[in-house]
Amino acid sequence: MTSASLGTLDFSPEPDLHPLYPTPAHLAPLFSPNSGLSPLQKQELGSHCLTRSCVFGDFSLLSYLLSDPHAQHYIDLSARDEDGLGLVSLIIQGFGSESDKDVEREECVRLLISQGADITGVDNAGWTPLHHAALYSPPTLISHLMTHGCSPLAVTRRKLTALDIITAHTILPGRNDVALLLEESMRTEGWTGGRVEEKRRALDERLRRKGKRKAVQDRVTQILSLPPRWWDAENFDNDDDSSGSDIEDEVSEQVYTPSADFANMLAWSPQELPNILDSLINKLRPALRSTQVANTLYLMARFACLTCDPDWVENLLISAADAIEERYYNDSEDITALVYWLYNTTILLHLIKCDNSISEACEMIGSSELLEELINPIFVFIIRFAERRIDQFMNPALLDHTPLSSEFDSVRFESEWSFLRPFSSKKKAHSNSSTPNTTPMRNGTPSSPPFTASRPPSPSSSLAASPPSKGFASLRSSIARARTSTGGSIQTMFNDTAQSPVQELTSFLTALHTFLVLSDINPALVGQFWSQVIYWTSCELFNRILSRKKYVCRSRAVQINMNLSVLEEWIDDVGLHKGIASHFAPLRELLSWLQCLSSITDFLNLVATIQTMKNINPLQMRRAVRDYKYEVNEGRMTEECFQYLTQLQKDWERHRVKIGVEALRKEMGDREREREEYEDSVSHDEAPNSSSRPESSIEIDVAQRNIDLMFDKSAEKSDWEPSRPPQALGELLDSRFMLPLLLPSDPRMLAASSRKTAIIDHGRSTHPQPFNDARSVSTVSTTDKGLMLWSLHSRRVRDIEASLLRWVDGTRTSARPLPLPTSADLDVEDDSKDPSLSDNSELGSHDDVVVKVTPLTRKPSARRGRPSTGGEAETPVPLSPLEPIEQSIA
Repeated sequence: MTSASLGTLDFSPEPDLHPLYPTPAHLAPLFSPNSGLSPLQKQELGSHCLTRSCVFGDFSLLSYLLSDPHAQHYIDLSARDEDGLGLVSLIIQGFGSESDKDVEREECVRLLISQGADITGVDNAGWTPLHHAALYSPPTLISHLMTHGCSPLAVTRRKLTALDIITAHTILPGRNDVALLLEESMRTEGWTGGRVEEKRRALDERLRRKGKRKAVQDRVTQILSLPPRWWDAENFDNDDDSSGSDIEDEVSEQVYTPSADFANMLAWSPQELPNILDSLINKLRPALRSTQVANTLYLMARFACLTCDPDWVENLLISAADAIEERYYNDSEDITALVYWLYNTTILLHLIKCDNSISEACEMIGSSELLEELINPIFVFIIRFAERRIDQFMNPALLDHTPLSSEFDSVRFESEWSFLRPFSSKKKAHSNSSTPNTTPMRNGTPSSPPFTASRPPSPSSSLAASPPSKGFASLRSSIARARTSTGGSIQTMFNDTAQSPVQELTSFLTALHTFLVLSDINPALVGQFWSQVIYWTSCELFNRILSRKKYVCRSRAVQINMNLSVLEEWIDDVGLHKGIASHFAPLRELLSWLQCLSSITDFLNLVATIQTMKNINPLQMRRAVRDYKYEVNEGRMTEECFQYLTQLQKDWERHRVKIGVEALRKEMGDREREREEYEDSVSHDEAPNSSSRPESSIEIDVAQRNIDLMFDKSAEKSDWEPSRPPQALGELLDSRFMLPLLLPSDPRMLAASSRKTAIIDHGRSTHPQPFNDARSVSTVSTTDKGLMLWSLHSRRVRDIEASLLRWVDGTRTSARPLPLPTSADLDVEDDSKDPSLSDNSELGSHDDVVVKVTPLTRKPSARRGRPSTGGEAETPVPLSPLEPIEQSIA
């Protein structure tokens, strides 16, 4: 019984359906019809061997499975694993694990595709074989996949293409050729750029602009000797002028006039005011575009005006003005401190004048005049800083620099002795040339040889009104070469290599202009600043040329003219108003007079030339003729012309006395007329008659319209004209005359700033380097409508940091949150009774704004007894230099 039961048992081993190392020789008997395996077992064996051949890239095994007539019946080419990966994806994921088998893997993929394997299906994550191939496969296999049906536009569940997989932010190392192949294939199918690529490009653009801005800031810091920490507070990501600006139309009235609650004001007491001002003004370190001082004083003024006595407002503003004045007088040599206080005082004036709830009360106590008086000396200090630096470059860069030295080496003057020439290096070079060393004698005096071909003859007398003569045909090409060698691009201005004096000057001017723009100084102030600086430069050059005989000659005039062209090109290159260059008109006419006076031999030519020169007077012409240095063999003015100039000089001297008396009498009459009109208007309660206003008041109105024209987007650059200085009655120009400083009529424009895109990122597509081409700045400036590129930052200037209360409270107390008030806590009148507190009140029009002109030269401060900050003949001197003070708060 027992033996019979044991005989029914089968002890034969089960076939191995999951072999570790399957080979064709081992599998052939198993797939044969006589193997004894069931169809299900053969199918399981075939699936295992197929997956293993794909995972390990076994080309021989895969070829056997796909070619054997017994095995191929049990092979499923559409099989997928638990992650949804197909056979082709399994092979592709093994690339790189064994580099010596990558070729075999690629052959496996090609074999599967030829046998009809699915290459368009996706796995559980939505990846196609092309997504995996983009990460691992060589470009040859990727190209093979795309030519057999894999679309490069296929996306995953997260909307990523194969190109996005390898170029999310930066291209994966070693996949540059694959990225290029995929990008070109996608473009042929109409692809223009995906979401990930747009983000990557935006990030690259921000990083590129950040790097360019950092390079510009480093160069400005080097040229102007700025403290490196000045740029620490700047946020590159939030400061993008090209990505939408704070436009006036998008700002509601609630921004300019907040609701009258304690959340929009700062409570304080008169006893703590000295400590607050000391901590806020004396101990708070100046930072780039920081408006914390302006906002704090504005919120304190709101508290004093809306909940307290008006005397509090007056005490606050006067005390703050005294503290700020004391601070910038101590830091008058620090350009960063001056720019910081100029920015904050301008913003404070903007905040107060735009707030309808307090502007009327502040106007009654003269806060606008007080702040304008505060802006004036800061403005003058910055001008004096520029003048001192330009004065260092003026002689070597504009007067003595010879852009075309070879053209003027042969110039010799009648008053020079030839036996002194061998001691100069230039004349040693002449001794080696073909020019003979011996010089002919004329009237017993050694003289120079006649002109060589390199020296052009003197121009005709009609040079100022007609094209150059044949002798000066090469002057244009000479000037063009000089501009190429000195004007150059802004990149050459900011080059570390050796620079010419003219390039050093333009580098300083460019750095200072960039510094003002990046510091968000109001465009109206920037334009008037450069107008004043260029006017001073023109006057100084004019006076130095006329008062120093070595410059009173035609060769020097030609050289200075070419150097002056570099400055005129710079004005256009950085996008300033073209009218600023009009201050060079007297200087240009003087140089033209020096170039043509020796060739005037006809009385009619002299009269015609004088009539074309409207900006220089007979005294200046006569002195130029009297001190003129004649070159050897240069013609002279006839005796008749000389006598005519002498007579003009005498007539002008008599006439200027008459003009001076009339001007003084007119000024006294205007003052008397203004006083009478004011008394009549007060007595009759009406506005003064504008038809009888003095001429000076009319000129101020014209200048004010030009300032408002800066913010008119429909205006052109040629429409703007700077303020004009009075006519010069003597020989020299008044370089200490200060042009009037005017502010925009619309107080909202006080928050405007120049667009930094034109400075940092001009010519994005054609000029990848910062300051690569000076010309492109003006090109960008003229693409937008208006005189200049500007944008409003009404919201940004009102941002307040939470840590500001620590500075307001000082070191004795910590920040305390203020409770929100109730209606009973507010000691204000009803809005219906006081239209100035109504939220629906509109900002006054331009006609309602009273224009107050604060000249740059003013009387001594009545509050402090301090001398004038901008006299016509004196430069303000700081009381004592004081470095910015830092305070660490526990």
